[in-house]
Amino acid sequence: MELTNEIMYQASFTKNPEFEGVFWMGVKTTGIFCRPTCTARKPKPENVEFFSNTKDAILSGYRPCKVCKPLENPAETPDYIQKILEELREDPTLKFKDYDLVKRGIEPATVRRWFQKNHGMTFHAFQRMFRLNTAFKKIQQGENVIETAYESGFESLSGFTESFKTIFGVSPKNSKTQRIIDLKRIETPIGTMYAAAVEEGICMLEFTDRKMLETEFKDLAKSLNATIVQGENPHFKTLEKELSEYFQGNRKTFTIPLSPVGTAFQKSVWKVLEKIPYGETWTYRQQSEILGDAKKVRAVANANGMNKISILIPCHRVIGSNGTLTGYGGGIWRKQKLLALEKAILF
Repeated sequence: MELTNEIMYQASFTKNPEFEGVFWMGVKTTGIFCRPTCTARKPKPENVEFFSNTKDAILSGYRPCKVCKPLENPAETPDYIQKILEELREDPTLKFKDYDLVKRGIEPATVRRWFQKNHGMTFHAFQRMFRLNTAFKKIQQGENVIETAYESGFESLSGFTESFKTIFGVSPKNSKTQRIIDLKRIETPIGTMYAAAVEEGICMLEFTDRKMLETEFKDLAKSLNATIVQGENPHFKTLEKELSEYFQGNRKTFTIPLSPVGTAFQKSVWKVLEKIPYGETWTYRQQSEILGDAKKVRAVANANGMNKISILIPCHRVIGSNGTLTGYGGGIWRKQKLLALEKAILF
């Protein structure tokens, strides 16, 4: 799709989120540049120019808009939060109190708001869940419940048991058959992602701003009869390493184990997706032909849309039969960025 000034102006006029990250608009009369979704009053078409990146906008003399803040990634995890999360991963028994945050020059209310917005819980609830996740795994490995409770930073066995049951639905003693899905936020150059993993491998990798994400979490937990809990998983380290290499242009295939959740047909479609080579694009018809039925184009497209493991199962490499960039759960602009990174298409 050729991005004409008319298309970009219309996208900006309607505040179309599909174009976030694709272009930025400079306003000649005010000297500022904005995101496509900026809520500020739109100028006349003759008073704007467009840029493919923020650097060019700045070099052209424009200042970032104070309303939409085009230099910030609204979903990105702040550095000070990343530091805290890293310390918790290293030692899940840590308990950060408001006093500890103030000592670091961090406003506790800011931290509370961030966790409430991005995790749906307070920072203290997040820490407690992280400790319980670690305790759960220790108990499943045969460690003593009482010792695990105190080693996890709980001051009483009753408090530990109550919190444990609230999260997992069973008591620590009856948790041997319970299953959990580990969840973690991962930063990438094109946005923050949620990674979910079980013992077998990665079962979800989605951008945090994807629509219907909450529904996906519920479906995943229901399908695996498991509880999703913030916590570490051995697969996350490999995932972060391979994603980093991919975005640096140093990796074309992934070795991280995958454990996709779906119907038999959906899994067969996703297997075909994994066969699309780096740097190439296929059509839905090509996919359906490989599956043995060229008439299943619509069913294949729907199955692609149900893929919960972005990038690793590369549904971004599928385009329309006329060469257009068809829908992508992470946004068309991300599909464009990924294909440009792989040099599958040039813009």
